[in-house]
Amino acid sequence: MIDIEEVREKLRDVYDPEIGVNVVDLGLIYKLEEVREGSLYIEMTMTTPGCPAHDTLRDSVEWAAAQAFGVGLVQVNVVWDPPWNPDKMSDEAKEFLGYL
Repeated sequence: MIDIEEVREKLRDVYDPEIGVNVVDLGLIYKLEEVREGSLYIEMTMTTPGCPAHDTLRDSVEWAAAQAFGVGLVQVNVVWDPPWNPDKMSDEAKEFLGYL
């Protein structure tokens, strides 16, 4: 069984290179789900549809999630609905970026 919280912690090491905040605190991770034993499904978004770091972020999320114990297969799906907005950020990210 995959520990979803361990996966979330691994994803905190993946930073948006333009913003300098990790993908979890930015609110880019919409869903983490073990769909069958050892198989993880991740639904995420980007801050904008034209994000130049799209492929890098997606690949980094896949790699980081695969480092968690029990994860054998990772599928990352980038979605645009609902669209990302600054309200999705953690308070720490909002403070770091001057939203608070």
